[in-house]
Amino acid sequence: MSDPTPVIDDLREEGEELDRLVAGLGPEQWVRETPAAGWTVAHQIAHLAWTDRSALLSVTDADGFRALVEKALTAPHAFVDEGAEEYARSAPADLLERWREGRAALDKALREAPAGARFPWYGPPMSAASMATARLMETWAHGLDVADTIGVMRPPTERLRHVAWLGVRTRDFAYGVHGLTPPADPFRVELVGPGGEPWAYGPEDAPQRVTGPALDFCLLVTQRAHRSDLALTADGPDADRWLDIAQAFAGPAGGGREPKGDTAR
Repeated sequence: MSDPTPVIDDLREEGEELDRLVAGLGPEQWVRETPAAGWTVAHQIAHLAWTDRSALLSVTDADGFRALVEKALTAPHAFVDEGAEEYARSAPADLLERWREGRAALDKALREAPAGARFPWYGPPMSAASMATARLMETWAHGLDVADTIGVMRPPTERLRHVAWLGVRTRDFAYGVHGLTPPADPFRVELVGPGGEPWAYGPEDAPQRVTGPALDFCLLVTQRAHRSDLALTADGPDADRWLDIAQAFAGPAGGGREPKGDTAR
């Protein structure tokens, strides 16, 4: 992506939408348990604030970010939870302000990043566009957990295109974090966007294929729903295996969600 502005704009909109959702919550709603085990609504927003800070360090202070990575390597599973726990201890108003300030600072840093620059991350280095895409994916996914907790339905938007793209791009990463060798050949992924438009990735003649609603694919790669609850179809054994391990977020292999046994959203 040559110009990161469109995805940075979409990241801003995604954050603002979630901000409107939590800004009016009462104290009792901030401490409600979300679908992520052990995480309240406050933990969800705290995680976003903490990870935005990590992204800001990556873009503006490479040495500071390397120190974070070194700490993460000592306890990769606990590291993320500890960051969320630390920020979640703040009063809701303070946490919300911290998240807003971090979003604004990251937005500015990404827009001012030199063309072609790449920034370190917990996975491969990323461009400004890729960093914004990753932050949008996390904001959307954690926003879903918040919305589910307080009983609000968030209609899918065209911003899901970024999440879907990231889900496709991270195919080999998902194999790697499970200790598996990625398939040599690309897959074909054909999705139906929120407005009924087709979104396609990969060679048209690829024998391994994944098809279905874009929303369901995004729920899968962010591990916000179990595969059995989604209307996704895999053609070919490699594509079928991928749908069991797909993961668009950095870090160790995620545990996913338990099946609900009902139909997809």
